[in-house]
Amino acid sequence: MSMRASSITIVFLVLASGIIAGIVLSGSLRTASTSEATSLAALPSKTTVEQNLISREPIEPKNLEQPANLLADLPNFSDIAEQTVKAVTNISSRQVVRQRSPFDNDPFFRYFFGDSPGMSGYRERPSLGSGVIVAGNGYILTNAHVVGRNSRGVTVTLADEREYEAVVVGRDESTDIALLKIEASELPTVPWGDSSTLRIAQWVLAVGNPFQLSQTVTLGIVSAVGRDNLGVASYEDFIQTDAAINPGNSGGALINASGELVGINTAIYSDSGGYQGVGFAVPSNLARRVMEELSEYGEVRRGSLGWVDVRPLTPQLAREVDAPDTRGVVVWQIHGQSAAANAGVEPGDVIRSIDGQPIDDVAAFGRLISDAEVDSTVTLGLLRYGRPIELRVIVERERLQQR
Repeated sequence: MSMRASSITIVFLVLASGIIAGIVLSGSLRTASTSEATSLAALPSKTTVEQNLISREPIEPKNLEQPANLLADLPNFSDIAEQTVKAVTNISSRQVVRQRSPFDNDPFFRYFFGDSPGMSGYRERPSLGSGVIVAGNGYILTNAHVVGRNSRGVTVTLADEREYEAVVVGRDESTDIALLKIEASELPTVPWGDSSTLRIAQWVLAVGNPFQLSQTVTLGIVSAVGRDNLGVASYEDFIQTDAAINPGNSGGALINASGELVGINTAIYSDSGGYQGVGFAVPSNLARRVMEELSEYGEVRRGSLGWVDVRPLTPQLAREVDAPDTRGVVVWQIHGQSAAANAGVEPGDVIRSIDGQPIDDVAAFGRLISDAEVDSTVTLGLLRYGRPIELRVIVERERLQQR
């Protein structure tokens, strides 16, 4: 993108320079044509101009070679896309949703007509999205919202247009990931990549089926990592990208320059409902961990410290609890029978780290605890009235599980 902008700038500068030079030359010639002969004699001769031009040192075109070298270093996106589209599927489902009457909460209507069960009820709503084949024996990753909670059928269409009825192995609404299974073998797959190695401005491809346009590929960069507090899911750690993502891309693949799966495309930020350059994907490391849990247990078993209400550590709260800065989260309330309470955590404590990993905000606290293995022991780094202490807590299983 920057190269293209530079090219445009150079073109305009060349055109602008030509126009200015033409004006100057024309003005000089026009002025000369209206001057005396003695003025014309003062102009350098053609031979003098040629000698001056020849005597100058040649300009080395080093800078002109850089764009060519940069292009030569780019990966072959065509080869990557050609392999990836084979493992990206179209997913359609029939979701059962509650349909409410606009008169449900109208007391006048209810007085005369009662509950009118015929006015409200359930209906089927089609849902279209994408999926990524992650195992040759028919396992496919997608978004939980693509298949919905109450689906009456999920159909997977492969790149070669073969169709299969899929079984929902499990859904995890907390991360918006679902795992499907079709009865097939020797399917093309996308190799896993390590999303933790992603850096801002790295190239990525978004592959999916926007607007039912199968196997669409768009190119962009990683705009940011670790995005949270977006209101998309309760467990958020998104990759942000400017690769074009539109309705129908949900559940599709985000691919790095090595042709590896680094994310599952999930959402966009848009005022219009269409692409505005801000898309979000679930990191592959998180998606893979969720997939393994869904495959083995049918649900995701997450760690918990029990019922603990933590809040952001504002400057005012930091002064009240004698914290030197706003790093960490403050324990607001805690249940007496929770794992944290049994370990000695108290209201007013500031949790600044978990097993040595710093806590920057409430979202980071939730992620680290959720990722902790059930029945394992973690060490909380606390501040209590300004004094640092450490407490060891046995991680219990999160009680609320979403299917």
